Amino acid sequence: MKLFKMAMVAMVFTLTGAYAQEMFQSVPEKEATLLQKGEDKLYCPNCGMNLPKYYKTSHAVELTDGTHRQYCSIHCLTEEMEMGYLRDKKENIKSIKVVDISSNQFVDAKKAFYVVGSSKPGTMTMTSKYAFRQKAQAEDFAAKNGGTVMDFNETYKAAVNDFTKDMGMLLAMKSSKMWKMGEKLYNEKCDKAKIDTFHAHNIGTMKTMIRDSKACGELDDMQLQAISLHIWDQKLGNFEKQYGENKEIKANAEMFKKKMMEQNGNK
Repeated sequence: MKLFKMAMVAMVFTLTGAYAQEMFQSVPEKEATLLQKGEDKLYCPNCGMNLPKYYKTSHAVELTDGTHRQYCSIHCLTEEMEMGYLRDKKENIKSIKVVDISSNQFVDAKKAFYVVGSSKPGTMTMTSKYAFRQKAQAEDFAAKNGGTVMDFNETYKAAVNDFTKDMGMLLAMKSSKMWKMGEKLYNEKCDKAKIDTFHAHNIGTMKTMIRDSKACGELDDMQLQAISLHIWDQKLGNFEKQYGENKEIKANAEMFKKKMMEQNGNK
């Protein structure tokens, strides 16, 4: 139960981006390598999260045309690979990269050594996954923080196996907190007519358009993320379109909501 509570606290920070200076995953924006280009380069194209805040779990794909897509986590990478933008473009992937947390530099993910299931917080998952260039560094990290050393293929498989459980957890957190916050802010602060003119191909682009247009005034990143999630997931119905028929995700969400209620009742 204690581990569950710690994981849920970490997930609140993950969804909101709150207290970034205290988060293990974070680095200052000036120290983050952003491989993708454009006005929306700060945000994960799959979930909209701020990449410097989740830099130590960042992954990226380089496509054959030289462009990159950068993700906050291997969870978002696997989601795009298995059911999203990259599903039908795998032949166009030139390389997959991951941040080596010992140097904060991107390295070849397929040559990296991951520590899966350490006590450090995960990003978009209950089971953390951190990468290292050298096996000895991964083994030292695991000795200090727990977890199992795996290669990329094993870690990718673990992320796929965790997917419906993690999506259930994320749905529980979104529906109990972020969507409500986003809807309230949207109704109170936003120029709805202006937002209705936006045409974004992913949530990262939507978040950038809201930020740059000032359609909701001045916002911190938590507010911006909440509004973007409300618009992308609920107003545009993308969450329901993508996952609405997945009974396992919904069952996991109900289980996590029940545990959250038990935790709140035990305070």
